[in-house]
Amino acid sequence: MWGTASPGAIAARFARLVELLGGDTAAAKAMGQQRDLLAAVQSTEPGTLNQVAARVKRGAPAISRAIDTLVRAGFVDRQADPENRRRLQLRLTDQGREYLNRPPVADQTLEGRLGKLAASELRALERGIEILERLPR
Repeated sequence: MWGTASPGAIAARFARLVELLGGDTAAAKAMGQQRDLLAAVQSTEPGTLNQVAARVKRGAPAISRAIDTLVRAGFVDRQADPENRRRLQLRLTDQGREYLNRPPVADQTLEGRLGKLAASELRALERGIEILERLPR
């Protein structure tokens, strides 16, 4: 459903789209991959490493290393499954949820600029973003 988004919502979607499309730098791409991984953990909570790896379509060893980094950063909590002590459950921490819900850093001033546009212009931009989001990866 389109036409009702605020400038802030459009700015966040656009910044996220820039990350998805690769951004301008390797750092932007890494941040986008980190956000994708956090979103995968959130969508599978309490998920296993294999579930998260399947969600992001990557191998478990690579995802294991990335999860280790997110655990050290305080974004993900890893605990033993009470029903199977050999399996670990992954959950976002409060800090991880806050990071994931925060608009991407790509351009925080974009919201202010979009706030100066007419409603019809915002609707046109939103429609364009929806079209870009459907592009195959």
